[in-house]
This record gives sequence, structure tokens and C-alpha cells, in this order.
Amino acid sequence: MASRPLASLLGVLAQLSVASVLRVSPGMVGFRSAFSAVRTSSLVGGSQMAVTFDRLLVNVGNDFNPDTGHFRCHIPGSYYFAYTVGKFPKKMLSVMLVKNRNEVQALVYNDHRNKGRKVQSQSVMINLKAMDTVWLLLHGSPKYALYSNPGVYVTFSGYLVYPSSSSDYFNNHLSVPGLHYPRCPPYGDPWQAWAGGEEPVSAFSAARTSSVLGEKKGLEKKDALTFDVEYVNVGGHFNKSSGRFTCHFPGVYYFAFTMGKHPNRALSVKLMMGAGEVQTMIYDEDHSRWRETQSQSLLLSLEKGDTVWLYSQQHERFAVYSNQGRYTTFTGFLVYPYPAQKNLVTTRF
Repeated sequence: MASRPLASLLGVLAQLSVASVLRVSPGMVGFRSAFSAVRTSSLVGGSQMAVTFDRLLVNVGNDFNPDTGHFRCHIPGSYYFAYTVGKFPKKMLSVMLVKNRNEVQALVYNDHRNKGRKVQSQSVMINLKAMDTVWLLLHGSPKYALYSNPGVYVTFSGYLVYPSSSSDYFNNHLSVPGLHYPRCPPYGDPWQAWAGGEEPVSAFSAARTSSVLGEKKGLEKKDALTFDVEYVNVGGHFNKSSGRFTCHFPGVYYFAFTMGKHPNRALSVKLMMGAGEVQTMIYDEDHSRWRETQSQSLLLSLEKGDTVWLYSQQHERFAVYSNQGRYTTFTGFLVYPYPAQKNLVTTRF
């Protein structure tokens, strides 16, 4: 039977072997990949396809190349991506999040060619295999452009939420190599106390490819916004047909959603909890004929059985716009699980 020092050494060697294959630094605990980049100059459509960047803020794992604008996956898993772009005066805006060569995942869009500047955002979580690439694509016509300056209107970020293997998900907070078995938390860490031995992993990301038009004039039952594209559903806690996420692991969750504004309609979409507790919302009462996207996000403290969903105002003056470009997205994931015996005070307003 191997001694404890020998077992520890074997554990270290195993970690080094995995790190070598996946290009992960042996000094890092767990598998990690994250980047955040900014662009400080404008870009007009037609001059180049990919949006490139001139300053890197974070590049854990060195998987992002600012000169090409491409993130290349070396650790398979579920990744969260978010980007914000500036609209150039008197130009239209269309920037797509693309996987590999031409798989459009989500879109920021504004077809109003007014002289004002503004910023718009989008985010989504997607599953990636080794060597998959993710990048931002600006529409190729010179009618389109994105705006930035040293004040930084344009940002692009992404990070690994859940690494995956061929058969299961690993927690991204692994114990010290050689001292514990894989998937076991460090001793004395109450935040990693897994009830019933089940690892708390939960994440979803979905999109809608068609519009929703309000048709009702009176007060009616509030129906959840549903989705037809499912990018990620780690744990199976999100039902795209009902549009509802149900919490299975108590903890702190992050939610983000982006909605498309329909021409000649106002926009009102609320993030709801339970039977109809409003948490936050997107709102635009402009009835112009222009299409654009708006985003919102926040953290929520959830208990087991809590539900989270989106409600689009169903009055005939309101609508949500989307098409195959995927203007409309909804994402959520567990940030910090509560221990099995949670001795924390949480307040809900």
C-alpha cells in the first residue's frame, strides 16, 4: 500500500500531466481560462471582419489573441461571454458573437442612423470543445461601424464557468493536488459542503429566434417568455418550453438577459421570481421604427425550489423582437453555493 507522501506525489504528477495536455499552468488550482480586452478606436465595416483589440486587461491561460480578436478554447467546458460595443454616429450597428467560422450565437443590433452615440451589450454562455474559436464579427458593409475612443466603449470578456470531461463536470475550485481525491473540496471550506454528496453545478443559456407581440388590452395572467434555442443547461434546471429556471442548489446566482426592441412597439421585460416578484427590468417606451438591443443583469440569493423567469408586457403596445440572429438571450448560473447548513442572513426586498 502506497505511503501518504507517495500518494501525494502521484497526485501532483497526475495534475501536471493533465495541465500539460490542456495548456494549464501547473501552479494553478483547477482548470482556468479567462480574458477581458478593450478597443480604444473605432472600426468601419468592410475594413476587416473580426473585431480586434489593443489592450488586454486579463488573459488567464493565454487563450485570447487581441491581434486577431479570437479566443481559442483549450479547456473544454461551458464558457460565459459578454461584450459591449459603441454605436458610431450616423452609422448602423451590427456585431455578432460567432463560434468557429460562421456559427452565429448572439447579436447586438441598432439600425437607427442618428447622430448620437450609445453603447449596447450582449451575453451568452456556450459549450466549447478543444480548439473551438469565439470572436466578434462586425457587419461587412461600410454602412455599419462601431465607435470607441480612449474612454473605452468596446469591451469583450469571457471565462470558463464549468470545465467538462468526456463524462462529467469538474468543479472549478479543486482541492490541493495529492491531498484529497478529485472533486473533493478543501478541508474547512463550508461553502463547498455538498448536500447529499451531489456537486452543486447549475447553469443555463438560451435564445429566442422569433418575436413576441403583445395582444392583450386588459390585465391577464402573466406568462413567462419562452425560448427555442438552448446553448447550455448544466444540471437540467432550466425548461426552455416554460421559460422557467428552478433552483436546486441554494446559493447566489447571476442572471443576464438581452432583449430586442420591435419596430413601432415599446419594450418592457421584467426578471421575475416566484409567482411574480419583480427583480429588475428592461424598458424602452420609444415607438420608433428602429430595431436595437438592451441588456440587464444582477445577482440573486435563491433557495431550493425558487423559480426565475422573464415576463414581457403583454399589452398590444409592447413586443420583443428577435430572428435567427438571436437578439433575445437569457443566461443564469450558480456563483456561490450555500453550505448544507447555511448560517447566513439573506434579505429580500
